[in-house]
Amino acid sequence: MSDDPNLRHAAITWDGDLVFTGGAPDGPSITMDSAGVRGPSPVTALLLAGAACSGMDVVSILEKQRATLVTCRIEAIGRRAADHPRRITEVTLRFHLTGEGITRAGAERAVELSVSKYCSVMLSLNPDIPVTTEVVLG
Repeated sequence: MSDDPNLRHAAITWDGDLVFTGGAPDGPSITMDSAGVRGPSPVTALLLAGAACSGMDVVSILEKQRATLVTCRIEAIGRRAADHPRRITEVTLRFHLTGEGITRAGAERAVELSVSKYCSVMLSLNPDIPVTTEVVLG
């Protein structure tokens, strides 16, 4: 393995049917299942990865704003093309946030910064895929 801190490595192994399990060497693993029975499908896993990556940014930014976050739940909704390769054609990330000191302007700014500047997963998607965000405070 390289000592390059920017290099990531993952491996995945076929478990039969359309099921694979994998992860980083010596790290935790995830099972992905085309049918979504034994684990999320790869497309769902992609949406989860984008939501988690963006959520980590939003949590960090809100902490810097001195907000006290109590809950953060992110819905990731992806629309797929009807024809193969059935790629994702649009994404909506809906952030449900509760806590003390969270303002709508601050939360919306945190989400916008994540999706447009910091979230490596979302920014790795094809730039022709529109990403819509919503903030729900409560």
